[in-house]
Amino acid sequence: MKIKEIIAKILANFYVWKIRKWTRQPLKTQSNVLRKLIASAKNTSFGKDHHFAKIKNYKDFVLNTKVQDYEGLRPYIERVMGGEENVLWPGKPIYFAKTSGTTSGEKYIPISNESLPTHTKGSRDAIFHYIKETGKTEFLNKKVIFLQGSPLLVKKNGIKTGRLSGIIAHVTPSYLKANIMPSWKTNCIEDWEKKISEITKETIKEDMAVIGGIPPWVQMYFEALKELGNKGTVSEIFPNFNLFVYGGVNFEPYKNAFQKLIGKKMDSIEYYPASEGFFAYQDSQNSKGLLLQLNSGIYYEFIEVEEMKKKEPKRHNVGNVRIGINYVLIVSSTAGLWAYNTGDTVSFVSLCPHKILVTGRYKHFISAFGEHVIGGEVDGALKDAMKFSKISINEFTVAPKINPKKGLPFHEWWIEFEIVPSKEKIRMFAKKIDENLKKRNTYYKDLIDGKVLKELEIIVVKKGKFKNYMKRIGKLGGQNKLPRLSNDREIVEKINTI
Repeated sequence: MKIKEIIAKILANFYVWKIRKWTRQPLKTQSNVLRKLIASAKNTSFGKDHHFAKIKNYKDFVLNTKVQDYEGLRPYIERVMGGEENVLWPGKPIYFAKTSGTTSGEKYIPISNESLPTHTKGSRDAIFHYIKETGKTEFLNKKVIFLQGSPLLVKKNGIKTGRLSGIIAHVTPSYLKANIMPSWKTNCIEDWEKKISEITKETIKEDMAVIGGIPPWVQMYFEALKELGNKGTVSEIFPNFNLFVYGGVNFEPYKNAFQKLIGKKMDSIEYYPASEGFFAYQDSQNSKGLLLQLNSGIYYEFIEVEEMKKKEPKRHNVGNVRIGINYVLIVSSTAGLWAYNTGDTVSFVSLCPHKILVTGRYKHFISAFGEHVIGGEVDGALKDAMKFSKISINEFTVAPKINPKKGLPFHEWWIEFEIVPSKEKIRMFAKKIDENLKKRNTYYKDLIDGKVLKELEIIVVKKGKFKNYMKRIGKLGGQNKLPRLSNDREIVEKINTI
């Protein structure tokens, strides 16, 4: 065992011990976070506007702040972007993470000196948990790649701005850089297809042990590897590839396709990173759920999805959440976000420690007929249907068919299959998905049983169409994700023209 591996095991034991200490005191940990946040920001413009100097506890915080999305914070963020100091957080941010929203267009999320380390600490701690649990350290001496956006940044009034993954590339610890691929030059390529091609050429002869990224873009890389290497599976190209790290989308729909591409089962670690903060990570190979980062300068609140329709929805902290409830995730942080609606929905699978599943996006749902089907229900229905078949899919999206030429309206699932099944298998697959969806969503079941809707139908999408759609709208690769659910047919109609 090399010295790096010995040190890693010692550090893993130490950090996991520290983490387990605060997981046993979740409410105290979070109360300390809120107290420090309020104390730090009480003299900022936002703090003065919202009477932070008078806030003593969580109840006071709720009374003095309202839940808001990016549009609500936009006036303050625009002042920060204009060069003003002490607006949302003391001083100025050191970065803006540029991201795209469904309603706000481009968003610029501030990253401060205090918040930046939390973006890297989460991934570090996830790896330490993995080492502590499995004892595996060999990968530390081999090559690692995380498929990410370009690290090229631009300045807005002196503040460096770019995609979060590109920003993180600038703060990677020096002791890790020797093992991380691709080269800086290749990583700066903006065109995703060209970038994948160059990454493939650079890495195909290397001893890759850890590969990470958003699943659909990693899949593109794997397919390019197989083609260039003229091999049957990725594990034949990289015999020591034994750990897959991912985040951003639910991995289950891709699982069968990845097993075929890789050619063997392997360990995986799921991250829950966002421009607003690194919220959670998978801390065990043997239990489900992601450990919520309660000690990372982020104060978490949760609002039940149904409550979001109200003018003043009831807000919960970690002290009064329940298992199995679908919550919208609200955060306040050292980046200067306050009662910020992330738009993500989560549910708890454990309260000791607090562990969550990411169930989807609050505004990504189908409710064209009052059914309010959400991402977690769709992913779960598909996952269970795939358990009992040998069907593998590459990508999918769901849209309502409101005015069919004949018969009742229905949900239309547009699916790109790894290998297109027979018509009969597709029909049975659709039936199984529909049965699973009815079990998860009683409104959907009632509409089917009441003859308001008919069972879902599957549209077979030719290979490459989803990729070409993302390319056409300028969102191929990086942190971009295809929306799973829509309340209209805009996406599928555009795909149909490709």
